[in-house]
Amino acid sequence: MRDLSLRTITDDDVAALAAINDGAVPAVNALGVDGLAAHVPSCDLALVAEVDGEVAGFLLALTPGADYASENYRWVSQNRPGSLYVDRIVVAPDHHGTGVGRSLYEAVFDRALALNATAVTCEVNLDPPNPQSLAFHGRLGFEQIDDLWTKGGTTRVAMMARPV
Repeated sequence: MRDLSLRTITDDDVAALAAINDGAVPAVNALGVDGLAAHVPSCDLALVAEVDGEVAGFLLALTPGADYASENYRWVSQNRPGSLYVDRIVVAPDHHGTGVGRSLYEAVFDRALALNATAVTCEVNLDPPNPQSLAFHGRLGFEQIDDLWTKGGTTRVAMMARPV
């Protein structure tokens, strides 16, 4: 029986989480240790998932108005101002399909309810394609609400939302 737990990200987690994050490129953008350490404090929700004491994944979510320069976040802030935005969810490859991602999202849905948010929003890459993430988000009830070309026209993302 595995022991899955969620907790708030600490400074001691950043190096391990940056390695997981940067290993998931191009599904997410690289942040490195310094970039992740600088980003976590701007998040409303910053969770790490552990399985049997081992880091298995993490999630970062923001409310509108945070100091964050992401094109996707700016779009959500302007077009879905009452939502809780998931900036990234990254699960270590050996923990895919084990419920880690779903558990992280359950915590986001609970937080969105506590904030009286209207929806949880995120984006998933369409080009370069990320069919596994699209399917995962679809199973959780997310629907595509728009698509955007970002990063100077090099990346196309599906903007997605799930009502709370």
